Amino acid sequence: MELAIVTGVSRGLGAAIAELMLEKGTAVMGLARQENKHLQKVAEDNSTTFESKKCDLNNLHQVEAIFTEIANKAFNGMYHKVYLINNAGVVNPVDTAGNYSVESLSNHVNVNLTAPMATSNLFLHQAAASRTELVVVNVTSGAAQRSVYGWSAYCSTKAALNRFTETVALEQEELGTRCKAILYDPGIMDTEMQGTIRSSSEEQFKDVENFKQYKETNSLRDTKVVAEALLNFLEEGEDLVNGKIYSIKDLY
Repeated sequence: MELAIVTGVSRGLGAAIAELMLEKGTAVMGLARQENKHLQKVAEDNSTTFESKKCDLNNLHQVEAIFTEIANKAFNGMYHKVYLINNAGVVNPVDTAGNYSVESLSNHVNVNLTAPMATSNLFLHQAAASRTELVVVNVTSGAAQRSVYGWSAYCSTKAALNRFTETVALEQEELGTRCKAILYDPGIMDTEMQGTIRSSSEEQFKDVENFKQYKETNSLRDTKVVAEALLNFLEEGEDLVNGKIYSIKDLY
């Protein structure tokens, strides 16, 4: 039996990934600050299980406690393969450097970078001890590859997440484990984060008009399409390339 742990399942891409995983019969543990009751119904309809846990990824003590508990369940011998999908992320603060509060920067780094690093670390340790197959998926962004005016925090954390994932993959390959770490670039999606971006002023985010155009011209992909693309990649199984950035642009 397979188990997927997905962060940010209350809405958007996380909800879509969890739903598709459940539909293929995979057990899912979903984490978010708000409960998604629809996923429980999907699990029942597909004779699998969905367990919901509330977690504030900005609270690192909470992250450690909850994910240690989850890892203990995930690697207790019940599941032959475990997916850790670090999907949750934030774009705020959107502004030029010099106008951030320390609190907003701390929250941003905790959610986008420290939490995925910490959860990956906990799961890698447990997977090594149990010899269970583990696939860590860290959701990245094209912003990791280039500088964007008003996104110094977002570009920085996504770039750091990329390097962390690539280094983990290198280590796991050399250690000869059954663990893989990959990156997934979902492109531009119709999510609440996009709404946050569009609400920025041009002084805060120079490309705001382009993002408004994406919405007006229906250029934003539906989250279900983006989730389906990720599951298509994951079906490669043993052929998944450790440390690779998989992008929806490779399929569409």
